[in-house]
Amino acid sequence: MLPLTDQPLATGLVWALALGCLFWTTRRFWRWLNLERQQQRSLVDLVNRELPQTQCGQCGFAGCRPYARAIAQGEAINKCPPGGEQTIARLSELLQELAEPLDPGHGQSQPPLVAVIREAECIGCTKCIQACPVDAILGGLKFMHTVIAAECTGCDLCVEPCPVDCIDLVPLRQTPRQWRTPAPVAQAGLSATATTSEQRAW
Repeated sequence: MLPLTDQPLATGLVWALALGCLFWTTRRFWRWLNLERQQQRSLVDLVNRELPQTQCGQCGFAGCRPYARAIAQGEAINKCPPGGEQTIARLSELLQELAEPLDPGHGQSQPPLVAVIREAECIGCTKCIQACPVDAILGGLKFMHTVIAAECTGCDLCVEPCPVDCIDLVPLRQTPRQWRTPAPVAQAGLSATATTSEQRAW
């Protein structure tokens, strides 16, 4: 049994040891948590680059990045009609998951489209401008509107708000500058920080 004079010293050593263990454990936990967050962000970036960036919301999310974030957390990869089977295949390769057919509940895949405003019928209400997720429509209140074809993603969100039904979606004419070749997909399981397929224009 320790003398009375040594008991405070022993108690202090026990407390110091306990606090040291707590500090070490907390530090390791925060390091692990930060690493997980970095890997999650990197995976979201990788997935987002494979999505078509139409921002159409057909997947059920507010845009491509929210859908990419959901995919990184386990959401199905077959909910993107604009991307179609090609996007599903690339996400399947990236995430090393089984490729499933496009979910028909979110729409059907179709060729790239672009919005065209029949300008003679436009009343300048700006409702299509407010609906466009990529700011591809120019115009002002009570002035004619027009679509910047190079910026339009064909998301279809501008069509329904138009009170005079003067917006059409037409097939996008492919030119040599618009042809793209996909780069090899990075394996998410091999490197969460790897740079993946940014499509390059010829």
